[in-house]
Amino acid sequence: MPPRRVITGRSQEPRQRFTEELRSLRAAKGDSLRELGDKVGWDWSLFGKMENGHTLGSPEVVQALDQYYETPGLLLALWELAMADPTQFKERYRRYMVLEAGAVSMWQYAPSLLPGLLQTPGYARELLMEGGLKGDELEAQVEARVGRREALLRDDPPQFRAIISEAVLRSPLEEPDEWQAQLEYLDMMGHRLNITIQVLPSSAGLHALSNTDTMLLRGADGQTVAWIETGYSGELVQESAAVERLQLRYDRVRDAALTPDLSRQFIERMLEEAPCEPLT
Repeated sequence: MPPRRVITGRSQEPRQRFTEELRSLRAAKGDSLRELGDKVGWDWSLFGKMENGHTLGSPEVVQALDQYYETPGLLLALWELAMADPTQFKERYRRYMVLEAGAVSMWQYAPSLLPGLLQTPGYARELLMEGGLKGDELEAQVEARVGRREALLRDDPPQFRAIISEAVLRSPLEEPDEWQAQLEYLDMMGHRLNITIQVLPSSAGLHALSNTDTMLLRGADGQTVAWIETGYSGELVQESAAVERLQLRYDRVRDAALTPDLSRQFIERMLEEAPCEPLT
């Protein structure tokens, strides 16, 4: 197939295309960043970061810009494409991110960390900081991780079942308010019709996935693949017999987990017991 002919001269890379459109629209209006902030009602520095590609912003701010620029839906559509762009992730994860974005069903077992699809910005930030990220790179990766949640919130979301080890819920964040926000978010997401959350109690004992974070993805074509990960590496598993073995192990973990209702009660109990910021 011949390469796509570029007609507009604009970037074909989603994130760069989004930032180019932001700069072009502001230039056409003749606004400075401060003037734009005053007129739209958001901090002008946020618009500067968006135009420089340091952040994509939220759907609310993008919708506000669409309204101000009288471009109904254009910027939001470009924002959605940018949020789904796998190049925002580290190269070794990009193939997996493409598969995750196209999945119709997902099943995950999380032995040591909350699933990325269920993390708040506070949880993701502390975790990525522990991995050595900082500055703009840290914020970009936090945004990329949190952006993955949008797939679970769309009008036609995939089905997602997450089995979370009790140990994960007993490993709080450094900041009590961030940990409480994470538990509240987990509880809220567990009430969605397309999301099932189960807790695997410590009393369940050893099992075949004790040290392996496992995600099973079924695509629109009916094929199921798996992604297995440790703290240092990840592997995409596509061979059908190997995927079947992982599916069997996952099913056994699910059988040992608390029911969704009991799991919800467990999470709400953890929320009640979570430490709060001291009053001053």
